[in-house]
Amino acid sequence: MANCVLCKDDLRPEEGELIWRGDDCRVILVNDPDLPGFCRVIWNRHIAEMSNLTYGEREHVMSLVFVVEEVVRHVMHPDKVNLAALGNMVPHIHWHIIPRYQDDAFFPASAWSARTQETSKSTLESRRALSKQLPLAIKEAISQLY
Repeated sequence: MANCVLCKDDLRPEEGELIWRGDDCRVILVNDPDLPGFCRVIWNRHIAEMSNLTYGEREHVMSLVFVVEEVVRHVMHPDKVNLAALGNMVPHIHWHIIPRYQDDAFFPASAWSARTQETSKSTLESRRALSKQLPLAIKEAISQLY
């Protein structure tokens, strides 16, 4: 689809970092200043709904989501991980894997809600430092999967 932001292959540095790319999916570390460690698993072809995938494709994308979630939990030590596949704004299969903390800017609401509080600068810096470990850890975990 011509106007789909997830169909384009060029990821601008301000959007995030490409961690891994396979034939069907890719994993990115989102550059979100309030939510360090936020990752996305994105289906490469423009398909809007999970039910449009074959059973094997569904299993593939969900295996990646679960691997990324496990690594995010291991590296980031969040209080909770949110998994979301909304697609209302961008109708292209993609999953958000978001480490959540009781002191994050949006807690206890969703990551797309209005801010409820401010996270200390030192806490955010510590989490950003941890998130730099994610690319290698995710690549290693995916390599064990396939």
